Amino acid sequence: MNEKNVLAIFGSPHTNGMTAAMFDCAVHKAEERGYTVRKVNLYEKNISFCKGCRACMDTKVCVQKDDIQEIVALLHESLIVFLAAPVYWANVPAPVKNLFDRLLGTAMEETTTFPKPRLKGKKYLLLTSCNTPAPFSWIFGQSRGAIRNMDEFFKTAGMKPIGKIVCANAANRKKLSPALIKKIERCVK
Repeated sequence: MNEKNVLAIFGSPHTNGMTAAMFDCAVHKAEERGYTVRKVNLYEKNISFCKGCRACMDTKVCVQKDDIQEIVALLHESLIVFLAAPVYWANVPAPVKNLFDRLLGTAMEETTTFPKPRLKGKKYLLLTSCNTPAPFSWIFGQSRGAIRNMDEFFKTAGMKPIGKIVCANAANRKKLSPALIKKIERCVK
């Protein structure tokens, strides 16, 4: 693991929306600060659905042979993970959820009591955008639901958050606000 490596995972089908703008801002700030950033667009990867065989709990990586092995290798090489995903029905898009399912054995070890994290020492930044205006996106659980689901995966894996940033009312924005840019800058140190 290199302390200057970042794995930046993009989980949106739109490469020109607000989620992409947040992602690009975080990547740019990380590169400015000397990090080596490896980008993964989940919509460009071949990642089959989890079959529920749970073999990964012993092997620490899914036994299905597809692009998940590349992502696991990048995850192990990185200290920080950026995950950018829009809000879909108070959750993450299907490719992001599928990624979490496929990383089960990579992220945790099953025990008789509580799961044992396998990615301790790593950090993560969550970026999401929601078309619902603030504060309703939070009050009605839209952005909060997506953040909660992403957060749960990383916390279970033993990782520590460096930030969780939401861009509400995304459909009516043309660019990132200065306040959002500052929030991202503060997280990427």
